[in-house]
Amino acid sequence: DTSLPAILMSLTVRKFRKITHHFLFVAVPDDLLLGLKFIFGPSAVPALDLVDQRSVTQVMSPSGRTAYQVLGSSGKLYTCYSSCHFCTCPAFGFAVLQKSESLLCKHILAVYLSQAMGTCQKLSVSEEQLTSILLAEEEDEG
Repeated sequence: DTSLPAILMSLTVRKFRKITHHFLFVAVPDDLLLGLKFIFGPSAVPALDLVDQRSVTQVMSPSGRTAYQVLGSSGKLYTCYSSCHFCTCPAFGFAVLQKSESLLCKHILAVYLSQAMGTCQKLSVSEEQLTSILLAEEEDEG
């Protein structure tokens, strides 16, 4: 596929692989950070701030269902799904879904970066607890 989103996602995957390598073995170089900013625009720096603050938590149930919770800069907790590339924040709904101005919001980018860097916190919960987390998020939206 040679569409713009497919090309950008290919670049993104390559950037995340490089970030993982550099984070594990050396400091992340400036050119990699500039590449992130070029691809993701204004979401890149705030996403890196969220990663630095260890604001990303992977929430897993015994069945393997997974969601991510990201503590936003405003103090609000957002639920993200990397499997379907979705976040519950207003910026995702507006800039990503409605306006197509961005590939993703800072929360989803923070999830991907924290996975690549191995800094994602982990929380194991029961199936019922995960369902409650997901339903609570749905109630907040509605």
